[in-house]
Amino acid sequence: MQGGGPLPRPVDPAPLGGEQFPPINSVPLPGQGPAPDSFEQRDPNGPSVASAEALQRLADRQAASGDAGNSRVEGFEASIHRIKEQVLPRLLERVDPEAAATLSKDELAEEFRPIIGEVLAELKLTLNRREQFALEKVLVDELLGLGPLEELLADPAISDIMVNGPEQTFVERKGKLELANIQFRDEEHLFQIAQRICNSVGRRVDQTTPLADARLKDGSRVNVIVPPLSLRGTAISIRKFSAKPITLDMMAQGGSMSQKMATALKIAGASRFNIVISGGTGSGKTTMLNALSKMIDPGERVLTIEDAAELRLQQPHWLPLETRPPNLEGQGEITIRDLVKNALRMRPDRIILGEIRGSECFDMLAAMNTGHDGSMCTLHSNSPREALARMENMVMMSDIKVPKEAISRQIADSVDLIIQVKRLRDGSRRVTNVTEVIGMEGPVIVTQELFKFEYLDESADGKIIGEYRSMGLRPYTLDKAKQYGFDQALLEACL
Repeated sequence: MQGGGPLPRPVDPAPLGGEQFPPINSVPLPGQGPAPDSFEQRDPNGPSVASAEALQRLADRQAASGDAGNSRVEGFEASIHRIKEQVLPRLLERVDPEAAATLSKDELAEEFRPIIGEVLAELKLTLNRREQFALEKVLVDELLGLGPLEELLADPAISDIMVNGPEQTFVERKGKLELANIQFRDEEHLFQIAQRICNSVGRRVDQTTPLADARLKDGSRVNVIVPPLSLRGTAISIRKFSAKPITLDMMAQGGSMSQKMATALKIAGASRFNIVISGGTGSGKTTMLNALSKMIDPGERVLTIEDAAELRLQQPHWLPLETRPPNLEGQGEITIRDLVKNALRMRPDRIILGEIRGSECFDMLAAMNTGHDGSMCTLHSNSPREALARMENMVMMSDIKVPKEAISRQIADSVDLIIQVKRLRDGSRRVTNVTEVIGMEGPVIVTQELFKFEYLDESADGKIIGEYRSMGLRPYTLDKAKQYGFDQALLEACL
């Protein structure tokens, strides 16, 4: 049979399968562009547009220069800094440092004013009124305060100060790190300021004890690490204490939690739930603990135990306790565990631990389980489930020989609520989970989630958009809330 040309294709107005299958010419062939509105625009030999943008951001980050890493004082501050370097040595020759230390900053400024005038006349320097006031402040800060740090401590927008040696200081504003416009004279100047901070609370820092935890007068937490452990020079990290106490209502208004979550946490604090606050460094654990403490009855006796006292409770019957490091001979150390044991003999209604890191976890659980309902503590963890695992590990780190199942059972019997706080990448701090500990099922601790923060999107300016969701579950702690008359309010907040 002899073949002819191609057979004519029959015209079928309704292709087989109806509208389910698109016409063949609507599907792009290799080498042709995509059909309009059907696929994302893409280069056939390269990544998609969204992927290309992401790769470009990675390239930009890799190429970002680290040269701008030094704090440079410029302009007006630089000129005052230079004048201070000339005036300070001559001023110290005419002032008795011991007598100056007994005066307040205002009194010292009054005493300095005529002496500074004499020194400026000797140096043949003429300053206007603004420059004179600035010079007085800098000199007083240098002699009585913390030198260049005073300016940063006075700024209410700054929440963290990180000094990485004399030439580099970073601060955190609104959750973002930025370079501060201050500089220290040299390493010796910075080391003297670190010693001044530690000496004020009876701690010491030097080459024999190169690590120290301390606090400032306003309660701000300070960590100091000096050479040889710090290779860039003395490093000081300051977590500033908020002058205005933060409440749960303020957190809800600021978007850190929903109004229903705030109500549930208020009830948890007032109904003496045993609460563990879990989160990473700088996520707001201590702030949450301070806010929860406002729900404690004024008639209760509260003991707080910390390495460096930073909790600021508003209750009238509150006794803060602080650990003590060993002396030069390695003797005399008082640990958190020692203080927890002693606190049980001090007739507390509640025991609040600033942070648990080790074997003191066992004593804290014992306190929660032996009549001290309403005890609270914080620990570092990424999720409520990991917080429970960390508590098990911390108990096992101690010298107490207890089976793992017995430890898990004690945790399940002691802890009522785990509050997970997190600092998101846009700098905001949020309560991401509120989880109840129900009990044991075999060897496993059973929990149920009451509230959860769900990530939805990110705005054009980098702000994370999310939603606080109630899981709609009946709280297991309802009976405990009922003893204080909050059962109906807790049920309505959780559903």
